[in-house]
Amino acid sequence: MKKAILILALLVLAGSMVFAMPAQDTSANTVRWSFWGGEARIRNYQLTNDIFLQETGITIAGEPAPGTGEHFNKFFTQFRGGGAADIIQLGGTFSNLNLSDNNRSAPGVENILLPLDQFVRRGIIDISSADGAAIAAGTRDGVLYAISAGSNMPALIYNKTLLERVGAPLPAVDMTWAQFDLWLAAVQARLPAGTYAMTDIGATATSSMFLGYWAGDNGTPTWDGTRTHLTNAAVLAYLTRWAGYRTAGVIPPADVSAQFSEDNEANSSLIAGRTAVTLVYSNGLNNYQAATTDTLDLIMLPNATVSKGLWTQTSQMMGININSKNADSAARYLNFRLNDPRVWTIMGSDPGVPVTPATRSAIAAAGSDTTKKIMAYLDIAGRNSSAAAPNMPNDTQWNSEFFLIYQNVAFGRTLLPLASQQVMDLITRLTR
Repeated sequence: MKKAILILALLVLAGSMVFAMPAQDTSANTVRWSFWGGEARIRNYQLTNDIFLQETGITIAGEPAPGTGEHFNKFFTQFRGGGAADIIQLGGTFSNLNLSDNNRSAPGVENILLPLDQFVRRGIIDISSADGAAIAAGTRDGVLYAISAGSNMPALIYNKTLLERVGAPLPAVDMTWAQFDLWLAAVQARLPAGTYAMTDIGATATSSMFLGYWAGDNGTPTWDGTRTHLTNAAVLAYLTRWAGYRTAGVIPPADVSAQFSEDNEANSSLIAGRTAVTLVYSNGLNNYQAATTDTLDLIMLPNATVSKGLWTQTSQMMGININSKNADSAARYLNFRLNDPRVWTIMGSDPGVPVTPATRSAIAAAGSDTTKKIMAYLDIAGRNSSAAAPNMPNDTQWNSEFFLIYQNVAFGRTLLPLASQQVMDLITRLTR
């Protein structure tokens, strides 16, 4: 997949949008944009940016990376050297910048991103019709630093074609934990050797989303803004659940799971045909579906109708590098992506469901089957959701270190009781 993206980048070089390492073009008519995504996203971004070029004369020089880890590593390397892109794509929070989303006045963001309020006052960026939650997500200490392109919700994505092919039962949209576990076992019983019912999503190097969901459902949320409600016993129960899945063979053994980072469709065991179910944010269905000819669909995480434990997550915020020489042009582009329905007619729900009435109408009218699945899922999941819990302080470090502990358990290097204590010690260290 990475090779394919490189080939595509070279082909696009001949067009108006350049997907390659930049030649440090500082012309006011060229805006560099650092983002992540697969081939479908790159292709669609080019189409939208061609419209922007035709109407403004401003070229958007895209600098794509296949996954979030590569994207942010590249951005920070370039930022430290003074050569980072004008626009940086974030996730749904500022945590990718290694900033705590729980301390809204924490220093740091003002040293990386340019305040956008000046562009709002000057009429370059119009936020008048944007959802309040989207604006709030990009605001810190009363200052707007980023524009959110869309919103999503956690979901389990499953390979419907694979299940039908082997005669395995299709899942219900909502299941209790007991029903979910029975369904996984029934699926595993029909799968060929070397294929597993579910990806090991107990932890990844860049996400502890499943733990966050499970902990809230368990009544022991990882972080409430001031403290954790996790206990040694709760962490032990979580790690034991995943060890049980591993022993039962419904998730891959550790050495197989280690072959897939699971941070996007390019590094997914589901797309590789090794697993039938994995965890995504709902807009992830776009790129996963584009990467396979099999039919995919979405279901809620277990027990969602009981705990109302799902949440809405703003996605793919975009901010302007504080050192940008082309800030006005970059701001015009942010406004274009936020407000122009043509962007969303092309993109569909890839960045998430858009955050203005006009752009939502655009995808409702012209949406693909995949977009319609996402919107149908959000309709159901939205009725089984609550306010999003705050991220763990220093959550980038939390994700990576929790993953290392989790991996040591998976490979049999650390016993469950010791690992549980290590997790609690990690939380204490990160939050004191």
